Amino acid sequence: MSNELLSPAEMGEADRLAIATGPLAGIDLMRNAGAAVASVVLRRYPAAAVHVLCGPGNNGGDGYVVASLLHDSGVDVTMWTSGSPRAGSDAALAASECPVEPRPLSAFATKAGAIVVDALYGAGLSKPLAGDAARAVEVATELNLPVIAVDLPSGVSGESGQSLGQAFRARITVTFARKKPGHLLLPGREMCGELVLADIGIGDGIIAQLEPRTFENTQSLWIGNFPVPVVDAHKYRRGHVGVFSGGPSATGAARLSALAAARSGAGAVTVLSPANGLQVNAAHLTSIMLRKADSIADVQEFIGGRRPSAFVLGPGFGVGEKARDFGLAVLGAEQRQDGRIDGLVLDADGITAFREAPNILFEAARHPNAPALVLTPHEGEFARLFADIAGDKNLSKLAKARTAAKRAGAIVVYKGADTVIAAPDGRAAINGNGAPWLATAGSGDVLSGIIAGLMAQGMPGFEAACAAVWIHAEAGRRFGPGLIAEDLPLALVPVLRELAETRNGAAP
Repeated sequence: MSNELLSPAEMGEADRLAIATGPLAGIDLMRNAGAAVASVVLRRYPAAAVHVLCGPGNNGGDGYVVASLLHDSGVDVTMWTSGSPRAGSDAALAASECPVEPRPLSAFATKAGAIVVDALYGAGLSKPLAGDAARAVEVATELNLPVIAVDLPSGVSGESGQSLGQAFRARITVTFARKKPGHLLLPGREMCGELVLADIGIGDGIIAQLEPRTFENTQSLWIGNFPVPVVDAHKYRRGHVGVFSGGPSATGAARLSALAAARSGAGAVTVLSPANGLQVNAAHLTSIMLRKADSIADVQEFIGGRRPSAFVLGPGFGVGEKARDFGLAVLGAEQRQDGRIDGLVLDADGITAFREAPNILFEAARHPNAPALVLTPHEGEFARLFADIAGDKNLSKLAKARTAAKRAGAIVVYKGADTVIAAPDGRAAINGNGAPWLATAGSGDVLSGIIAGLMAQGMPGFEAACAAVWIHAEAGRRFGPGLIAEDLPLALVPVLRELAETRNGAAP
């Protein structure tokens, strides 16, 4: 799999292992990296004057190789350096082989029409740019120069994607072996521009030795678990989802979730409505079933008699004791003779209802026989359950989601344009296909329904959450401008069809 994401420290270890294993030495990896960047420059900007900015470390070493190759190709190239490479290092060797006379970065000057290769610091930087490097950013920004970044734009954290102060905004970023979290987490994703992943000779076996736990959320992460009905399937074998509805003035969100659960493949979906909302819901439902659920006894009767596989609680439900009681009732439901509840998706009001007593929820989720709990908070809801984690400025969004998932014993879908999905066992995925059209009321209700629908069909919780986030984003991206939440369930259909064809094609 090439969707593993490596932290800067893991990437350093991959370099070390590759060099120790051979046959490539460190300078060979550096030459390959520089060649990958030079190739992009020559292909995209064949006639431009090029300014290569080199730092004192390995990122700068890549820059020396870039400058050498561009010079040998007849490009008008100027090299500006900040500090000298450590004696005996691969970067020092690359510098000694470079025919371009270095100039001090402090004197960096250019004019419009040139391009900049940023090889100052890359992914490993952990402090703000200062001095000459910061001024170089100002020059490039003021002249609106195209920047090609080596590994990561200098000033952007490879760990968190955060801008550490001033930072280059690249037109193209060339990275090596595997992407880093900072390439996908905002604002890093936007500051990287187009991302080019280059093979420099670090094999998959080296990456496997690192046992990565962070992934880009692509199909390869979960397609093997994607549910496709067998020929003799009937509706209850395809899973039954229960979606809790709010009162008569707040029923729409639950219906959006229910329709999404049905579209995602659940064989049966029931809206569990308070008595005073039955008439409103009945007026809008056709293939979705409807049942009264005013009390814990009603919920338990439904669980015992109708074989539900997964639940959604929260969209439009209301905040208070009833939400808490219903959520705990599902998590504490006894195992049935014909199987068990696979999951509970807690969204919106279902999350907020536990803000005063989150540990009650977490303890219930960690019970050995409890269904998988999936929490789908946006930033504000996340802070209601995990105030201390949300307020820790030293943690990236990835680290926050991972820490929260471990504490809660739940899968956490930390929503946003760079949604992070984290599991209690430490696995995490960052989604990269989000679209701005999804920032519309009701969109999250649809997502919760997709997750429940996939879990009801037997997809494991983490994989179901990852798949649902990707499918939801892909449907929104393809639909484009004008999207409203009511469009999303039908917009899922072509995406789901393609996934089913891919799954069938991948089956042995």
